[in-house]
Amino acid sequence: MKQIDGWLTAPKGFIASGVRAGIKASGNHDVAVIMSTVVAATGAVFTQNKICAAPVLVSREVNKRPDAQAIVVNSGCANACTGEQGLIDAKAMQEEAGKCLNIEPASIFVCSTGVIGQFLPMDKVHRGIVAAAANMSTTEGESAALAIQTTDTFVKKVAYEFEIGGKMAKIAGIAKGAGMIHPNMATMLTYITTDAAVAPDLLKRMVKAVADKSFNMVVVDGDTSTNDSMIVLANGLAENEIVFSEEHPDYPIFYQALLQTAQDLAKMIAHDGEGATKFLEVNVIGAASFADAKAAAMAIAKSPLVKTAFFGEDPNWGRVLCAAGYSGAAMDANHTNLSIGGRRLVENGMNVNVPLEELQPIMSEHDISMTIDMAVGNETATVWTCDFSYDYVKINGEYHT
Repeated sequence: MKQIDGWLTAPKGFIASGVRAGIKASGNHDVAVIMSTVVAATGAVFTQNKICAAPVLVSREVNKRPDAQAIVVNSGCANACTGEQGLIDAKAMQEEAGKCLNIEPASIFVCSTGVIGQFLPMDKVHRGIVAAAANMSTTEGESAALAIQTTDTFVKKVAYEFEIGGKMAKIAGIAKGAGMIHPNMATMLTYITTDAAVAPDLLKRMVKAVADKSFNMVVVDGDTSTNDSMIVLANGLAENEIVFSEEHPDYPIFYQALLQTAQDLAKMIAHDGEGATKFLEVNVIGAASFADAKAAAMAIAKSPLVKTAFFGEDPNWGRVLCAAGYSGAAMDANHTNLSIGGRRLVENGMNVNVPLEELQPIMSEHDISMTIDMAVGNETATVWTCDFSYDYVKINGEYHT
């Protein structure tokens, strides 16, 4: 695999566009359309929040198909908690995009993100869809990425090329997300395109497996959103032999490409946590099971005391051990080890007494990794998160107003 500079339109057969439709008070881009010029195998996962937005309900129906062809998305309004009118509006977005793109409306995913509880300004949405559809090209990937953002401080994108079955293929992705981030999915929209050929039923299984090792391992604030969606389109224009099962010789190649793309985007979301000043990687090793490893890592990553300690650059490692201890994961307290920034602070459950002045350079770094050994098994898990700063409270205290 080789990382390349590209947008969602880097793989063959994908075009996109993003426009300013006036949904956002800021006047920034807020409607995007992404399309494959041919039908594409599809796989998607969505929020597990029981309060899910109307576009999620519509897109779940699209995901029951073996293939799809486009995605229409707006930012600035979540179209969540909007009842029957919300469903009508989400389906209207589908219909309008289908008419503009001359494709089947049922093959179009619909997504929205923004403030919950407000109806979509459909006149602006319709104008935005018409304008975006009229401007579709391989050079408008950046405008589409801009149109899905809300409180993001930077555009999240990645692209790779790789050889599969003797053919060169590409995979690319964009994402949005900075707050209300917690697994199953987190508050995020993620779109991944590829020109590799993959069987639809296999792709659906792969997307779920990859989400569990990428976006479902990111936490910013412990809140699971109403609108989260991860959508993958694979149109096969690379003309490799179709990967049809886990036993296919090219399966590991495509799986790794999809996983790497998703994990790169997931880490960018953690980097861009609202008000974040630190990117934190929590590694749990020596756990009895993956479920235990994930539970311990999540407890650490979600702990406000841990997150504020890192914001204050305070090496208060007791908060890390405390969170692991209440996570419910099995651990041997008398043999637990903890390292931060590669420096061992706890060994066999006891303070190593590292001088504070030796820890200050570690805590002042932007990217900080910690590893806790539960000392009861061989399973591991890694979770990505960020600190809690004054700005997190300010951003979310003023989000609606």
